[in-house]
Amino acid sequence: MIVRFWGVRGSLPSPESQKSIREKISDIIEKILPEDLASPASKERFIKGLPPWLYGFAGGNTPCVSVQAKGFKEIIILDSGSGIRDLGVHFSAKQQGIMKYHILFSHFHWDHVQGFPFFTPGYNSKVKIDLYSPKKRLENILSNQMKSPYFPVKMDKMAAQRNYHCIDSPFSIGPCNISFRKMVHPGDSYSYKISHKGKNMIYATDTELSQDDFLPNPENTSFFAGADLIILDAQYTLGEATDKYLWGHSAFSLAVDFAAAWGIKHLVLFHHDPAYDDQKLYGILRAAQLYIQQMEIKELEISLAFEGLEITL
Repeated sequence: MIVRFWGVRGSLPSPESQKSIREKISDIIEKILPEDLASPASKERFIKGLPPWLYGFAGGNTPCVSVQAKGFKEIIILDSGSGIRDLGVHFSAKQQGIMKYHILFSHFHWDHVQGFPFFTPGYNSKVKIDLYSPKKRLENILSNQMKSPYFPVKMDKMAAQRNYHCIDSPFSIGPCNISFRKMVHPGDSYSYKISHKGKNMIYATDTELSQDDFLPNPENTSFFAGADLIILDAQYTLGEATDKYLWGHSAFSLAVDFAAAWGIKHLVLFHHDPAYDDQKLYGILRAAQLYIQQMEIKELEISLAFEGLEITL
């Protein structure tokens, strides 16, 4: 499976939370010494020595992740935040022959559905889109945001053939087996587990981890134990999570504890706070890496979700 990240934020960030390219270039210039410019080798050493938050941007789009199974020419999409626009433009521009998409919704808070009206393949009459949720009235939920005064184009103008599925048990999409589990979040949110050829990835955004999620009961064990990858809500620091109890999001340190408890191999910190700039986000990643060292947690890889990140399982 190839997992790609198109949107990683909890909501659209304010301009003040993101350093501009100009500001980042200024920060880099301030770090340069004459000896750093002496040769191509010294320039390369200087670049490699820069902190990662100066290389680029984590991104400002809201949640959207795609999954492709090798040899299967259909795309599975997890949530339709604003990142789905870039996903649609990418596959349309590349003309990769992708004519069917499957969109799985964790829930319907605004940041997870706001990109759907801008999904380019949705306006192509040759495209088929299957949409899935454990919640009923999926078509009405999506069409309501495409009515006046919210949007100028009604959903019936989307020419793609659309099929709506209210799921109540595990199901399959091509060669991928998919199960889901309700998580703790205001209004409910669902995590998804996608399995293909012995590899398992879990998408668990918008969840406030609790003691119940750590219990070694059959439901938890069958869903979480030994997963190869988990994309997990890690929006807060521990102090913020305490202050924002029952807001429906988790602390990064608790996400690490959770991944370690279930023997998960790779944790991706996801659903970033819109107020955090790139320096703060990479600081959280570094803190998480130090935490697993201090706790002597073995065989757990931690990554920071950013737009353009690609993971192959």
